[in-house]
Amino acid sequence: MQNRKQITALSESPWQDYLACSETQLYHYFEPEQGIFLAESPNVIERAVSGGYQPLSFLIDITQLSAQTEQILSQFPDVPVYLAEPAVMNSVSGVHLTRGVLCAMRRHPAAYSPDLTANAHRIAVLENVMNPTNLGAIFRSAAALGMDAVLLTSGCTDPLYRRSARVSMGTVFQVPWGYLPDAPDAAQAVTMLRERGFVTAAMALRDDSVSIADPRLGSAEKLAVVLGTEGEGLSDATISACDHTVRIPMSHGVDSLNVAAASAVAFWALQKQPDGSC
Repeated sequence: MQNRKQITALSESPWQDYLACSETQLYHYFEPEQGIFLAESPNVIERAVSGGYQPLSFLIDITQLSAQTEQILSQFPDVPVYLAEPAVMNSVSGVHLTRGVLCAMRRHPAAYSPDLTANAHRIAVLENVMNPTNLGAIFRSAAALGMDAVLLTSGCTDPLYRRSARVSMGTVFQVPWGYLPDAPDAAQAVTMLRERGFVTAAMALRDDSVSIADPRLGSAEKLAVVLGTEGEGLSDATISACDHTVRIPMSHGVDSLNVAAASAVAFWALQKQPDGSC
């Protein structure tokens, strides 16, 4: 029988502590062991479960106990489930739940492994992308548009932060990803990928930038698309390390796109087709 309890206050469950913690505190919750992240909404939780993540506890708005949620719960009969009215769910200052279902889950190690690139043909490399909404949107585009993996510098925000995972619609649990060795930029990663046979394309506005329609990009068997932080873009060292600097043609005097929008255009234009072309 499922371990379910209806609560009238968050203090009757571990969720008072979970929701009072910052993302960083949750990350280190079981230090030195892997910490916790909070997955929000049935779709995100379902994809996390499919990705092999283990639930620790559920907190559910009793008015939103859907068939989809029941199906997820049925897989974990021994995991505690706390049911609450909406007012209890939103009783922590600054916390508002948009989907009525939360799950605390244990993290997996997130360091870079060569296995991430072993059989990949299209990779996204993100340098210091700090906005969780942008990062989540990039992952959603990566999943939809043929990226085999995402590599992140240590300056990037965490893909498992609640907002990142929610905006990604759970695709952070579907696209393989890992953090690169600590470095101020992605230049070392670019060098490593070139040694592994990848053509590397820095998305940046430079006088020597080529169009995203350049056939040298489309003909690449293995391609890494490198994107930089909001506003500042890629570092000079990373751009210099890449084979090509690439721009998306613009009109009406617009010089650039938000990094999330640019990623969607780049992934679509450069995705590998089944016949081997782009």
